[in-house]
Amino acid sequence: MTDSVITLLVLAVTVGLFIWDQLPVSVVALLVPLLLWSGGVLELDDALAGFGDPTILFIAGLFVVSTALEATGVTAWVGNLAIRVAGESPSRLMVTVLLLVALVTALLTPNGSIAALTPVVVALAVRAGRSPSQLLLPAAFSAHAGSLLMLTGTPVTVVIADYLESVTGNRLGLFAIALAGVPLVLTTILLVVLLGSRLVPERAPRTALRDFGSHGETLGVHYALAGESGPLMGRDGGVGEFMIPPRSPVIGSEVYRGMITESGELVVAAVHRKGHDVQERIRLAAGDSLLLQGSWQALEEAARTPDLLAVDDPTAVRRQAVPFGPGATKAVIVLVGMVILLATGVVPAAVAGIVAGIAMIVLRVIAVDTAYHGISWTTLILVGGMMSLATAMVSSGAAQTLAESLVALTGPGGPYALLAGLFIMTALMGQLISNMATALIVIPIGFSAATEMGISSAPVLLAVAVFSAGALLTPVATPANLVVMEAAGYRFSDYWRLGLPLLLVYGLVGTFLVPVFWPF
Repeated sequence: MTDSVITLLVLAVTVGLFIWDQLPVSVVALLVPLLLWSGGVLELDDALAGFGDPTILFIAGLFVVSTALEATGVTAWVGNLAIRVAGESPSRLMVTVLLLVALVTALLTPNGSIAALTPVVVALAVRAGRSPSQLLLPAAFSAHAGSLLMLTGTPVTVVIADYLESVTGNRLGLFAIALAGVPLVLTTILLVVLLGSRLVPERAPRTALRDFGSHGETLGVHYALAGESGPLMGRDGGVGEFMIPPRSPVIGSEVYRGMITESGELVVAAVHRKGHDVQERIRLAAGDSLLLQGSWQALEEAARTPDLLAVDDPTAVRRQAVPFGPGATKAVIVLVGMVILLATGVVPAAVAGIVAGIAMIVLRVIAVDTAYHGISWTTLILVGGMMSLATAMVSSGAAQTLAESLVALTGPGGPYALLAGLFIMTALMGQLISNMATALIVIPIGFSAATEMGISSAPVLLAVAVFSAGALLTPVATPANLVVMEAAGYRFSDYWRLGLPLLLVYGLVGTFLVPVFWPF
């Protein structure tokens, strides 16, 4: 068998395993380079090169930045602002979320915006009494549409702008692509508001998600502290609820309200036994609960000791309950700096992401272990593994053969038939390999076809940009799709129900609307 045939077989097996959904996606992604290497399509270094690709480091940097924004309360602040705008209306909440994601994506790319805003969307859903799964998938799809609001919204439009400038001498304006992006954002919002309840499944993530926005008030009422000690949560400190586990060394110790703990950093704000408030001195027993007050660092250290059992992780509470907390200003400055680097193109995207991630650690916005925990390793493994398939599709000639055959079939039908053919090609490939790789394969073919037909290459290449953004049918189409899969507990088959009608809209916009603004 030729390398092209073997690659197509690996592609079919990979799709089958994803649809079967009995293996973790990261395992499937690791099998892909192994199959391509064992089949002789790629050398081992080439098969594993995706794991060292700059895109991997860029995505990792974005996860670190988004973790810092969450850890310092920036995302909680944005969430509070959004919930005030949205009010209690489910439709207004959905519109607010989708607009917020689309606008942020124009600056951060879909992967960056979804990584940064997923905690915000989760908090908004919980506060509104809705499942996060009802909001996260529409948010991811809004990010894809939002990537076409500015030239910097996705690397695909940057590549196409550079390609057009090199062959025509004309540079695409920063907001020119918004002529296609705005209708896509508005259509996405309209479709989700009207049909989202039928097309978006309600799932439960493996890890329970909670909203701690009003946790201080809740504890104050529960422990009868309302009005006694002012706000229980602040930038410098807060309260934490702890249980006495069986066989704890502190059993038998005498405590009372106002007592300073042995460390000297925490105060016993309240004591409960069997759910009842205890005002007098008491010797601790297994099952008693304490409300401890002090600095966030002291509370986090107390949560790590085996002597006490934290009811809620103080770190998770602080991130949501203290909007714009310590380090938030530094985090925002780093974010703005990264956006400027990405927008101006002064350095490669990977460098901008790495520098931003390092800055968050050097400026002590977050600790190194916090940065590690904030990275979605499943996403990185998936992207790295699937890059080998994109490489094999190009090097073996499989992608070129498929694309040229399709153009040959549609070319005689005129320019609109050509765009329709490119849409089918891009849509099919874009669900299986990265939309960036898909665009790089289709761009030169689209330009050659336009030249042969004697039409302008601008509408053809800009239509390819629109088609490439429609990576909506599978979680492996983009890292943004995968991020919400983990956060909401989606299944592989959940994406196509909302993704398919939206993908058809992308096809219509690219095929018929783009030529209106950029004539053949």
